[in-house]
Amino acid sequence: QVQLVESGGGLVQPGGSLRLSCAASGSIFSNNAMGWHRQAPGKEREFVAIIRSDGRTNYADSVKGRFTISRDNAKNTVYLQMNSLKPEDTAVYYCRDWGGDYWGKGTLVTVSS
Repeated sequence: QVQLVESGGGLVQPGGSLRLSCAASGSIFSNNAMGWHRQAPGKEREFVAIIRSDGRTNYADSVKGRFTISRDNAKNTVYLQMNSLKPEDTAVYYCRDWGGDYWGKGTLVTVSS
């Protein structure tokens, strides 16, 4: 019923930027908090960012000032703009619909020279 599809991942050099997208279907998108989590190799999945239905946002300390989460309710899409990327940002990034604890399959971001 609920499907989240991430896109925009890839290989980027340190200091570079990427913009991730998550297209949602089957969700009451405008009413739900949406977010991004990531999982690096050998590590637990961790919270990255959340944007609530009223537009309020929160970020993990590790990405504050570098990442920006946004949403376009008309397109049922949530974005993660990632700037000043570091090698430690390398991970599979997952989109989350907090309304029902739904997850996408992830998109891989690799930050490397």
